[in-house]
Amino acid sequence: MKRIIILLSIILICLSAFAQTFKPDILGGKFEQATIVMPDDYEGNVVCTVIRSKANRHTGKAALYIHGFNDYFFQRELAEQFTGNGYNFYAVDLRKYGRSLLPHQNKCNIRKIEEYYADIDTAISIILKDRNNFIILCGHSTGGLTTSLYASEGSKRNTINALWLNSPFFDMNMNFILKRVGVPFFSVIGSLKPGISVATGNSELYGESLHVNYHGEWDYNLKWKLLKSPKMNFGWIHAIYQAQHRLRKGLKIICPILVMHSDKSIKADKWNDNIKHADIVLDIKDIIKHAPKIGKHVTIQSIENGKHDLTLSEKDVRKNVYYNLFKWLKNVI
Repeated sequence: MKRIIILLSIILICLSAFAQTFKPDILGGKFEQATIVMPDDYEGNVVCTVIRSKANRHTGKAALYIHGFNDYFFQRELAEQFTGNGYNFYAVDLRKYGRSLLPHQNKCNIRKIEEYYADIDTAISIILKDRNNFIILCGHSTGGLTTSLYASEGSKRNTINALWLNSPFFDMNMNFILKRVGVPFFSVIGSLKPGISVATGNSELYGESLHVNYHGEWDYNLKWKLLKSPKMNFGWIHAIYQAQHRLRKGLKIICPILVMHSDKSIKADKWNDNIKHADIVLDIKDIIKHAPKIGKHVTIQSIENGKHDLTLSEKDVRKNVYYNLFKWLKNVI
């Protein structure tokens, strides 16, 4: 009976995706969006939003981008890099993020990482409907964790031809005691009392390094991507811990994987210009340590002076990111 229910849910998701019509997106230009109604969850109604921008010439190649925590898709330049290289570009604002956040929902709230799989399934169904036959799945930070697990165990994993991870969230950036004692303890609490909120402990410095109103060059919705990450709950901690635990035990991703990260991580409690040239969210040592465990064909690249989101780094750094990304892609197609 459980299998039948899961199968019916997948069929309903696919039918919903096919039924959607795209309309102009807030990013303007060639960007379009479709809001997809998903099955209800423990908070009630759920939607995800698929954004797309097609290349001038159809090549059958597509990129699907999954954002991170406290995030949504706004990176026009990223999309333009893909479309300029012949890829139809797609992104998902996952449930409870950005375009998909509904008034009754708690921002970023999940109880298991698999909740996002249905959103990715929906996007892939649309990509296939658009006559694409080569898909590179792209994930940043928490999106890198999610896409890694999806590429290993998601229902449409066999449609993925390549995986690009931009500073993936493979482990908590904490000291050893908190990582191996504190987080597992909080995860147990989260399995019993998921709705209890707790502060993230993150500062506003990373947000200030990005946004045009402070020290960055990017203009985006500060209600959808807050300067300081929103409060998480113990259910979120449980979901992330369980996902990271599975990843650290090893995944079986069969497609080629490119893992990119900054060349350094730093900690800061007040603004300084070094923040512009390092990852201040994650410890790159964790990425380097765990990346080889996720598949047989893993390429790891360090990006000099990269921020946590490498595609939001300074111009010369971004140029290096895209050069290496598309060079790698040419070798795996």
